[in-house]
Amino acid sequence: MNDNVEIVRTNSRRVSCDGATDIPGGAALGHPRVWFEIDEKGYAECGYCDRRYVLIGSPADVAGQDATAN
Repeated sequence: MNDNVEIVRTNSRRVSCDGATDIPGGAALGHPRVWFEIDEKGYAECGYCDRRYVLIGSPADVAGQDATAN
């Protein structure tokens, strides 16, 4: 995995990505909107921008595991 990948934690198994969600008025700067289903791995990756969507509480949710490790 690329170290510069943006990770988005989500509560939903179905997510969409347009590459410009965080850019005000930036839809023209992104890519076509695509939809993903997060499966048993606990994450899905966008083929356009490499953004990784991680289901909170899933095996892929390292941030959640770190928070509960103590």
